[in-house]
Amino acid sequence: MRLMSEPSNPEARHLRNKVIHSLRKQGFRIRNGLLVPPNSKDKDNIRAFHREAVRHNVARSRAGLIRHEDRLLSYIAAGKDIIPERIRPRLALVRPGSDEELLFRYARLHWSIPVSAGYGRRVRFVVYDESNDKLIGIFGLGDPIFGLAPRDRWIGWDSEARKARLQCVMDLFVLGAVPPYSYLLCGKLVALMATSQIVHEAFFKKYHGRQSRISRKSLDGRLALLTTTSALGRSSLYNRLRYKEHLAFQRVGFTRGSGDFHFGNGVYDDLRRFALEHCEGTAKHSFWGSGFRNRRELVRKTLPLLGLSPKLLYHGVKREVFVAPLAANATEFLRGDDHDLQHHNYTVEDIFGWFRDRWLLPRAQRDKRYRSFDPEAYRLWNSP
Repeated sequence: MRLMSEPSNPEARHLRNKVIHSLRKQGFRIRNGLLVPPNSKDKDNIRAFHREAVRHNVARSRAGLIRHEDRLLSYIAAGKDIIPERIRPRLALVRPGSDEELLFRYARLHWSIPVSAGYGRRVRFVVYDESNDKLIGIFGLGDPIFGLAPRDRWIGWDSEARKARLQCVMDLFVLGAVPPYSYLLCGKLVALMATSQIVHEAFFKKYHGRQSRISRKSLDGRLALLTTTSALGRSSLYNRLRYKEHLAFQRVGFTRGSGDFHFGNGVYDDLRRFALEHCEGTAKHSFWGSGFRNRRELVRKTLPLLGLSPKLLYHGVKREVFVAPLAANATEFLRGDDHDLQHHNYTVEDIFGWFRDRWLLPRAQRDKRYRSFDPEAYRLWNSP
């Protein structure tokens, strides 16, 4: 492999070797200063090179959650707890310090790719089954990234319209069902629930009129669009997902295959310590704290000091981008052509009625795996 010249600083040399070892352990090769991933069209390969970062997240969360694990597992259904005909979903807003917050944090550690806690504005939900008080799934909305080319092309944004209305878009940074409900295709139910009236109303209630930390301007609070990216290449969860005649999630393209997840298995903490001592961030506002706008900027500035190319941020794992319009005129509103939103206002009850007949009951007849699920299989740690 061809790399930049090796640094003379012993600390930098040690960190450089640690980064290279970490990338190789995840299955990457470095060729001519660029990352070559394993076959990214194979979902098992994608899971494999996320595995180290997932393990790191689980290990880092252990101290704060292990003492709650027995209680959290009581929310995970056994197969015998589920009677498909009696399932009734209920959305619960996650509030700081609540059982829902612990449950949300615990559930997201089980994803096969590393999931962040979200950043900036956040609205999080857990979905319960009222028939047995067990957890069906979770989803979380967080601030979207500023530039996402497939989304921006689909909307038809110019830079001014994006600057004005990006606050009316949120990103689904985590979404899915937990077992045994996942065997019953309830990931699709959770995705449809994210487009329901209760979600955009909760968002409005939380953020309408609040002041932006950076611009100090009053926030609009109206939510027009959700975005998300598939975890494992092409998505079977969002693809062609409909509510009645309406296509709930629309495919709009793929990401460029760049990011920082492959530095998230312990190496990032070392990079951050090094960057704070040797790099200067570009953020000019005190609210950014460390002086770096985001994790990606920190990694990009640090790698050359280690004799490594910043192009190592291009991991080559492209994710499919989906958009979920919450209003009939979402694009017109986001471009500034319309000033009022015509929300779809789908209710939880109507969505579930559609899902129940379209997916849940037919699946329960065909696939009986959910019946044999044991919640102990969901345990992350042995008791201390």
